[in-house]
Amino acid sequence: MDLEAKKILKTLNPRKIWVPVMLGLGIVVYLFFSDPDITVDKLTLVFDASLLPVFLAVLVFLSRFIGYIFRIKTITKNELTWKSSLYVIILWEFASAVTPSVVGGTAVAVFILWKEGIRPGKALGFVLLTAIFDNLFFVLAAPLTLILGMQHVFPAVSESSDLMESSMSFLFFLSYALISLYTFIMIFALLINPRLFKWVLIKITSTRLLKKWRYAAYERGTEMILASEQLKGMGSKFWVYLSLSTIFIWSSRYLLLNFLMVAFANISISEHVIIFGKQIILWVVMLISPTPGSSGTAEYFFPMFFQENLGDYTLIVNLLWRLFTYYPYLILGAIFLPRWIKIVFFKQNNSEKENSLQP
Repeated sequence: MDLEAKKILKTLNPRKIWVPVMLGLGIVVYLFFSDPDITVDKLTLVFDASLLPVFLAVLVFLSRFIGYIFRIKTITKNELTWKSSLYVIILWEFASAVTPSVVGGTAVAVFILWKEGIRPGKALGFVLLTAIFDNLFFVLAAPLTLILGMQHVFPAVSESSDLMESSMSFLFFLSYALISLYTFIMIFALLINPRLFKWVLIKITSTRLLKKWRYAAYERGTEMILASEQLKGMGSKFWVYLSLSTIFIWSSRYLLLNFLMVAFANISISEHVIIFGKQIILWVVMLISPTPGSSGTAEYFFPMFFQENLGDYTLIVNLLWRLFTYYPYLILGAIFLPRWIKIVFFKQNNSEKENSLQP
C-alpha cells in the first residue's frame, strides 16, 4: 500500500470540505425549490422540535463517537493512547467524508495509524478488519429488515414516482450484492487463506490484458499476508469486543435519526422498527455513491424513505440528520488535521535529529 505522505495529505486537504458541503446543500436547495409545498415559512417549523428527543440524539451521537474510540483502542491492544485514538477516529472519519463511499479511506487510515506508532502491516490488518465488520453489519442486518416486508422498507412506487425512486430496490440489491461479494472476499483473504488470495491475484493478472497490474497484485497479496499474520492469536475476548462495539456504533448511528424524527412527529414502536430498517436499506444504497461521503446522494434519497413519516418536517429533519451524521467530521477534521500534522511530523523530525547526533 502506498503510504507516501504527500499523496495521503493531499487526500486529507481541509480545502476539500467545500466539495461535499456544496453537493449536499445544493441538493437541499434543489429539493426546496422543486417542491411547491415547501415554503420559507415552513422552515420555521424547526422551532416545533421537542427538546428531549433532540438531547437524546446528541447523546447517541456522542456515544457513537466514544464507541469508535473504544473500538480502535481495543483492537490495537491499547497501543494507542486515548488522545491518539481520538485523533485517529476524527481523521479517519474526515477521510471518509471527503472521499467517495465506494472508495473509502483505507490507505489514509493505515497512514494515520502508522504515524501514531502502529507498524504498517498491523495497521492494515486493523483497518481491514474494522471495514469487514462494518460491512458484515449491513450484510447480516439487511436481510432481517426485508422480513418487515419490501412494501414497508422501500419507498412506495406510484405513477408519479421518478426513475430513481422506482429503481430503489434494484439499486439496493446491486449494492448489497457488491458489498457482500467484497466482504466475503476480504474475509477469505485476511482471515482464512491470504496466500491463496495472493496466488489468485497473480494468476488473474498473468493474462496479456491485465499484465500491467501484476506487480500491484503481487504487492496487495503480500500486504494481505502480512496483515493476516498480525491478527493471529487474538483471543475470544478480542472478537467479542469487536463484534459488540460494531453493533453498538451502527445502532447508535441509526437511533439518532429515530430520535430526531420523534422530535417532530408521533412515531409508534412498530414505525420505529421500520424506520430503523429503512436506514439500513438507505445506507447500503449510499455505499456505492460516487460522491464524497455520499453528499448529495443521502440528501436526495432521504425524502423518498421518510416523507410519509415526517410530512412538512422532512426537509428540516433531512438537514438535521446530515448535520449530526456528516458535517461534524468535516469541521473536526479541518480543525484537528493541522494540529495532528504538526504533532506527528514535528516528533518525527526531532527523532531524526536526535539519531543523527548520536555517535
